[in-house]
Amino acid sequence: MKKLASYSVVILGLIIVAVSYNLFLANYNLVAGGVSGLAIVISKLFSIPDSVFILVANIVLLVLSYICLGEEKTKNTILGSILFPIFVSIFSFLPKYIPIEIDPLLVAIIGGSLSGLGYGLVFRQNFTTGGTDILNQMAEKYLKIPMSKSIIYVDGCICLLGWVAFGFTSMIYGLIALVLISIVSNRTQLGINKNRVLYITSQKQQEIKEYIHSFGYDVTMMNALGGYSKKKQKIIMSSIHEKDYYKMKEGIKIIDPSVFIVVTNAYEQTNANMKIRNKVANEKERKEEIIL
Repeated sequence: MKKLASYSVVILGLIIVAVSYNLFLANYNLVAGGVSGLAIVISKLFSIPDSVFILVANIVLLVLSYICLGEEKTKNTILGSILFPIFVSIFSFLPKYIPIEIDPLLVAIIGGSLSGLGYGLVFRQNFTTGGTDILNQMAEKYLKIPMSKSIIYVDGCICLLGWVAFGFTSMIYGLIALVLISIVSNRTQLGINKNRVLYITSQKQQEIKEYIHSFGYDVTMMNALGGYSKKKQKIIMSSIHEKDYYKMKEGIKIIDPSVFIVVTNAYEQTNANMKIRNKVANEKERKEEIIL
């Protein structure tokens, strides 16, 4: 059941990317990197259908991935590599029936955001759409080029081809779409988690620990060394829900007005310690029973 749900999310993500590609990116010749961006250029110069080029390129890259990166890194690429060009072909009719006549900047924003959402859904299930991701992994493994730089090199070259084929203005819009794809896909992949992680330095650690426990959250004590004072100290770390954040922060400040607190977002949390939370919940139930 879990695998079925995962595959369903991957297919939904691929459909969103294919729809965005046909309605916005390919329709307005916005080359936003990747094999799909290269397909727009090839289709324009040599009249080869986008879906055919993407499928052939993905199959070649899959073979390279299996040879150079191994079976483990290739298996989660197969589904996206095969289904994406199929969906591109299926939804190629959309521009004829849904004419989009808006400013090219809006096209880049909408197309980039939609594509980013689709890619993010695919990546979140530990799948990929293949394509230039495989080249980036190979560059990292064999040329020792960091993934972040290889992405810039590969997608940058493809965007430059867009300049050659469609002009400078089109390339700029393609770059805007590429940036949005990156931002939205990362955001979608990480998800929107409502937890906050507190890092607390205080002279009243025991009182603050007990106060955090009263909300049902556990804490972790971390060893630290003051950069200026060179003194050893403890840092309290705790992951809490955002609904408790402001109340807890004010309570901690009352306990220790000179407390130092750093707050970060927790994009993902697994295997939370439920013992204290259950203990607090049981105590609340007992109090309610006594009152009744």
